[in-house]
Amino acid sequence: MTTHHLARERRTLHGTFDERTPPVLAVHSGDVVELSTLDAHWYEPHQPALAADPDAELVPWAELDRLRDPGHALSGPVAIVGAEPGDVVEVRLLEVVPGSFGWTRAGGWSSWANDGCGVSEVGTELLRWRLDGEHGVDQHGDRVRLRPFLGVVGLCPAGPAPDGEGVGPDGLAHSTVPPRRVGGNLDCRELVAGSSLFLPVEVPGALLSVGDGHAAQGDGEVSGVALECPVEAVRLQVVLHRAGSETAAVPGLPRATTPAGEITFGLDADLNAATLQALNAMVDLLVARHGLSRPRALALCSVAVDLRVTQVVNRVHGVHAVLPPGRLTVGGS
Repeated sequence: MTTHHLARERRTLHGTFDERTPPVLAVHSGDVVELSTLDAHWYEPHQPALAADPDAELVPWAELDRLRDPGHALSGPVAIVGAEPGDVVEVRLLEVVPGSFGWTRAGGWSSWANDGCGVSEVGTELLRWRLDGEHGVDQHGDRVRLRPFLGVVGLCPAGPAPDGEGVGPDGLAHSTVPPRRVGGNLDCRELVAGSSLFLPVEVPGALLSVGDGHAAQGDGEVSGVALECPVEAVRLQVVLHRAGSETAAVPGLPRATTPAGEITFGLDADLNAATLQALNAMVDLLVARHGLSRPRALALCSVAVDLRVTQVVNRVHGVHAVLPPGRLTVGGS
């Protein structure tokens, strides 16, 4: 096992998913990567003016190029040596340490939540948070307990973006906004340190990118953003599972193992469809692991599995099914 260090600099930051983007690092299965990230919206990682004036404006990163980087500020891509389509990459999140500031906003633009809550036509409320590692305190004295995670952990999708969906200088790169089968902007608050996220490989090398630090977030991410923050320290380990291996053979990807339990995801523009995807994936998981019939697996889901809305703000809705540890013991398997 080798530990690699990825500096936070122009060379290592990008704002699209594009298999033409050269990897900034190549690692082997079992290697550890240590890095730091900007916040998703490309603000400078340190905002000293906020210490003197809590209402100060946030300063954009000096090297931001919105044509080249239209989406989230992502670190990578990192190539996993030997990864091929059909394989599965397990991303083990070992440590996530937020920076010293963060922000959240709501109101002032049209969105599902702003429209529904009647705040689209009013001014934007920007909360500027000071973070001490355990709590965030905004300029009004509001206080929230921190629970940091990365909103974006994803591999690169294969091929150019579909017509009308491309971004970047030539319009062929994939946007970082919608989550996909290969992960990306999942915005799942359960993907904290101690979690493993399993993602299917679509391109040679897998091309892993991470970012979108969240110091805290509720299920749903209802205002459109969480407590957005830079991340001073991310430590992750990548493990490659070959096609045909026991791990790669389990259906329903992406999926995760977290301190909150086993998680399967559903992603669709229709919330009902996303819910069924997450539920079917959990049924598949129980069938594959325990040899159950689908009706029995579904019945067990009804008594042991929680369905939660992951996010409703990323063009496609996310739902995750959670099987908490210790809640279910399957007999005869």
